[in-house]
Amino acid sequence: MIVVFPIFAGSLIFFLPHRGNKLIKWYTICICIFELLLTTYAFCYHFRLDDPLIQLSEDYKWINFFDFYWRVGIDGLSIGPILLTGFITTLATLAAWPVTRDSRLFHFLMLAMYSGQIGLFSSRDLLLFFIMWEFELIPVYLLLSMWGGKKRLYSATKFILYTAGGSIFLLIGVLGMGLYGSNEPTLNFETLANQSYPVALEIIFYIGFLIAFAVKSPIIPLHTWLPDTHGEAHYSTCMLLAGILLKMGAYGLVRINMELLPHAHSIFSPWLIIVGTMQIIYAASTSLGQRNLKKRIAYSSISHMGFIIIGIGSITDPGLNGAILQIISHGFIGAALFFLAGTSYDRIRLAYLDEMGGMAIPIPKIFTMFSILSMASLALPGMSGFVAELIVFFGIITSQKYFLMPKILITLVMAIGMILTPIYSLSMSRQMFYGYKLFNASSCYFFDSGPRELFVSISIFLPVIGIGIYPDFVLSLSGEKVETILYNYFYR
Repeated sequence: MIVVFPIFAGSLIFFLPHRGNKLIKWYTICICIFELLLTTYAFCYHFRLDDPLIQLSEDYKWINFFDFYWRVGIDGLSIGPILLTGFITTLATLAAWPVTRDSRLFHFLMLAMYSGQIGLFSSRDLLLFFIMWEFELIPVYLLLSMWGGKKRLYSATKFILYTAGGSIFLLIGVLGMGLYGSNEPTLNFETLANQSYPVALEIIFYIGFLIAFAVKSPIIPLHTWLPDTHGEAHYSTCMLLAGILLKMGAYGLVRINMELLPHAHSIFSPWLIIVGTMQIIYAASTSLGQRNLKKRIAYSSISHMGFIIIGIGSITDPGLNGAILQIISHGFIGAALFFLAGTSYDRIRLAYLDEMGGMAIPIPKIFTMFSILSMASLALPGMSGFVAELIVFFGIITSQKYFLMPKILITLVMAIGMILTPIYSLSMSRQMFYGYKLFNASSCYFFDSGPRELFVSISIFLPVIGIGIYPDFVLSLSGEKVETILYNYFYR
């Protein structure tokens, strides 16, 4: 019900009477809130934290001919991303209030994305995972190409070429694993987790899945679609992209590459760590050179994803827990920064940083929230980003798999990346809010953040502080599952 409800209710939007856009917007927000309450209820009352196995599972035969099942269920790994999806999507529909053109289609696509994302995080069947993965692409493409900026068609085409190209590798991997070794296709995660493959074949599968997830996560050098997409998309779409879509790639790395292909993962993990450290440095230094505000935030997203890759590659308890915490933490911070960038664009209609300046005086509320969330992005202690990155550091340092010198080198490079982060995020704040450029402009009749925008930014800010002060709230969800993955496959 949780998976199907948003898209089913969303398809009823087209039957609503034509009475302006307000009815459609309220209807969509009510669906999102109801869905969020439903998930929260299911998890509070029917989910046991101490049980690492699959819970709330459903298993129905769907297509007889192909032996294809509707298998969904959740465990400690998927509960965090599902709650994050509900939270960010509800706020993104609230952020999309100014959208008036074709608002029926716009809100339907938002709800369709909602269904696809929850379906992906809860699927227990490889083919269902692939279908949900593909299902995501259509709403994003339409949201980009219809409600984007000036270069929207270019960036939408680039997005679909990259992600559909990655999906081909995913499909080949899914079919290869499903059809290997038995007469009947087995696509069940539980069965596949106990399956063993020849080393060469496992490596081939691993590379296929890695390419697909590397495009979505984005891992360099497959990241170039992201800045273009973010630079052109409407900011409510950016919130969904940064908050949830990028996390699907990281989730896939843990769910499929680590759980189902552990031998290949232990072979590839040093390379993952090297790529992750390069990504942190490269994206942070590239971000500094971006004139476009949204592109600068997009490169900062790529840099933060480097910590997730390092955590996954470290194959330690703290490392993997830190990666999962960073997935949740960056989901909040990335969405908040794009939202604030979009609201400030609504005020001044400027996208380039060197044209801005002096905005702190006319719009003090947006300035305050932007400053606080920039601090969260640069991992200020007391915020969620700090805890996540710190735990990933611990994971790398305590890893038994690597020698001392490589660990020292990697930690040193990561530390340099953490020094570069404040440079680009503080210079972004300085260029936007300080100085006197706009202040001298004739049209400085700005209105500051309204109650709706304040509500969205404070709603995202509270979990960031909450996780920063009490990270166990998220870690307790995934702790048991992480131990099971590592103990079953890597320490055995």
